[in-house]
Amino acid sequence: MTYRELAKRLRELGCVEIERRGSGSHRKWKNPDKDRATVIPDWGAKDLKLGTVRASIRQLGLEWDDFAPR
Repeated sequence: MTYRELAKRLRELGCVEIERRGSGSHRKWKNPDKDRATVIPDWGAKDLKLGTVRASIRQLGLEWDDFAPR
């Protein structure tokens, strides 16, 4: 799963990307419903590791079953 695919799914689940304040390859995301945040690497077209995706989902307070594509 690329960053773009992950970002699209997070938006569908109600999460928002926090405005960037500088350069870098990581982006901050927030789940306003649970007031939780995480940092996700943006590697462009490279796939993110499954453990990174799962950890980000958990840190945002989301359930993997809700996130996983059907």
